[in-house]
Amino acid sequence: MSLIPKKGTVYVVDDDEAVRDSLQWLLEGKDYRVRCFESAEAFLSRYDAREVACLIADIRMGGMTGMELQEKLIERQSPLPIVFITGHGDVPMAVESMKRGALDFIQKPFKEDQLVLLVERMLETAKEAFATHQQAASRDALLSKLTGREAQVLERIVAGRLNKQIADDLGISIKTVEAHRANIMEKLGANTVADLLKIALGQTPAKV
Repeated sequence: MSLIPKKGTVYVVDDDEAVRDSLQWLLEGKDYRVRCFESAEAFLSRYDAREVACLIADIRMGGMTGMELQEKLIERQSPLPIVFITGHGDVPMAVESMKRGALDFIQKPFKEDQLVLLVERMLETAKEAFATHQQAASRDALLSKLTGREAQVLERIVAGRLNKQIADDLGISIKTVEAHRANIMEKLGANTVADLLKIALGQTPAKV
């Protein structure tokens, strides 16, 4: 068994077994982890959004098409980079898929070197996209700890309102605003107002 870490996961979705086998053989030979699926439906039932990965999918398949699969991933707010495999007549469809966020498309028969370069580019994109996705998810998890009133106070802190102005806005005392502010800082793990603003605005506070 190889002790060399895999370069990343590549999902392959194609209803043609020969294409799946060919891609798996090629990419595993380049030390990528490859997971193949015969349909978009099978892929969606097994896809783990927490994994840094990329997707190679046939744009035209029986059942759910590649374009429909792309729509499902968009609905899930998936950061998964996609490259579509297309036939000659599918180029207009592939161009449309890129307008919706697909990274690229590659026409059959494709060159091995071209595909490997695309996979490398996709996985670099995936690392950045998944980091952003995880950061947003972490932020949402933190903000979900706030009560409705605390969320209202935070919204006004971000808008630059002073404690007295926030108290007037919400019809509460300044002491109550200060108490909410302290609770917000604690729940979000913020040491300073600057940290608080960074979290609220989806940035990463600097580690001390």
